[in-house]
Amino acid sequence: MQQFAGKSVFKGIVLGPVLLFGGQDDQVRRKKIEDAEAEVSRMDAAREKAKNQLQALYDKAVKEVGESSAAIFEVHQMMLDDDDYLDSIQNMIRSELVNAEYAVAMTGDNFAEMFANMDDDYMKARAADVKDISNRVIRILEGREDVDMSSMDPAIIVADDLSPSETVQMDKEKILGFVTVHGSTNSHTAILARMMNIPALIGVPMDLNQIRTGMTAVVDGFEGTVTFEPDEELCAETRKKMEEEQEKLRLLEDLKGQETVTKDGRKIHLYANIGSVSDVGYVLENDGEGIGLFRSEFLYLGRDDFPSEEEQFQAYRQVAQTMAGKKVIIRTLDIGADKQVDYFNLGKEDNPALGYRAIRICLKQPDIFKAQLRALFRATTFGNISIMYPMITSVEEVKRIYEIVEEVKKELDEAGIVYKNPEQGIMIETPASVMVSDELAEIVDFFSIGTNDLTQYTLAIDRQNAKLDDFYNPHHPAILRMIKMVVDNAHKHGKWAGICGELGADLELTEEFVRIGLDELSVSPSMVLKVRKAIREC
Repeated sequence: MQQFAGKSVFKGIVLGPVLLFGGQDDQVRRKKIEDAEAEVSRMDAAREKAKNQLQALYDKAVKEVGESSAAIFEVHQMMLDDDDYLDSIQNMIRSELVNAEYAVAMTGDNFAEMFANMDDDYMKARAADVKDISNRVIRILEGREDVDMSSMDPAIIVADDLSPSETVQMDKEKILGFVTVHGSTNSHTAILARMMNIPALIGVPMDLNQIRTGMTAVVDGFEGTVTFEPDEELCAETRKKMEEEQEKLRLLEDLKGQETVTKDGRKIHLYANIGSVSDVGYVLENDGEGIGLFRSEFLYLGRDDFPSEEEQFQAYRQVAQTMAGKKVIIRTLDIGADKQVDYFNLGKEDNPALGYRAIRICLKQPDIFKAQLRALFRATTFGNISIMYPMITSVEEVKRIYEIVEEVKKELDEAGIVYKNPEQGIMIETPASVMVSDELAEIVDFFSIGTNDLTQYTLAIDRQNAKLDDFYNPHHPAILRMIKMVVDNAHKHGKWAGICGELGADLELTEEFVRIGLDELSVSPSMVLKVRKAIREC
């Protein structure tokens, strides 16, 4: 029995068989070859087959997770055509007379190291991509087909890390849990786990060479541990906990269709946060009353150019139609800080969290902003859409936004395009916006408090810095007083105020939020029923 501790990204507990993903590949061996051109041709054939596989993955991902999330596979196809990458492989084969597998592996390692050492976070992320495409070509050269994850048996996925191309192949109904050596709380794996209500651990210091497919494991998201080959006592204890959790879920199911209302009759709007069109299914499955935060920047990530106005319109329209009249609050572009996009050419900043990001980009580059606003206003006739602007610090910023909005409406009028006038609100995520919230409440329709950034800026703590985890305290009295101030100022002017940050799902604070007077909470879909239960008990 071996037990390891990691960082839990979703609390739950499961006992089941292990499916080791990507941990059993043999090391690529260097071999001497005689016919370099034949080896180059063999590599080219493998590369073409890899591109065909990636196209198939793209087509599958478009259906399952939407076009913007699938774009990573187009990026991988383009990387396979990169001249520098290909020249390096071909030169190594010809000059060193080595086998294609070795040349691809060495080039992949070299390029991955180069990307990993870059200052730009977006370019650093490309290190995993170049390793992904190199491993795909090597598997083809060695005659090893991709593991068919679409017909897998129910299992706990154990891996060093998981790329989008790996998770998209999996039958998501068969995934019992995730355990990875690397990854972050914002990784694709972590987001998937939270959406699917399954336990997941990242940062687990395990040796994958000692783990085999078919082993039994216990993943305990409450304790943040994974135990391989547990003894019968732990298995029995785990089965009992799983039954208790299932019973809690069954009781939560009874809350579907129920109002989110306190014992004394106070109604709280309980919405869900999403990052892509495909996430809407999780909102409906968990009985979310609406969408309190649609992170539109995910339409811009994982691609090499701006999404068109039409592409954005189709995404917003689809979400609005699917929600069938329920509120859908779409946040405008929030790129920058930890969400870097190469084609924006933002440049390196010493402190990107305090830099050129979110609404600042939109106001400095109004053409980008206008394209998104046109798409949003065009989509308003298909459902109940509200628009929310991030990183506001002043009344002047909001007034400038409204000027641009009027320009967009004039353009739509001249083109004969029909639209509705949606609610327009702002995110409160800077101490400055808190302190002038009384003035802001006079000119906006609502406030949504982004507690993640508000905590970061108030406590002067970089929330991406793991060394500061012990100092990062979202329960700090200053944060709660700020929330109270924002709510009071909103109500004074007849406006509503909610929370769309991680703190909204903190069950330890639910009663305090009700007492403060918050009108709305927007949480991960998996937390909707748990928060509803807590509110109904207040």
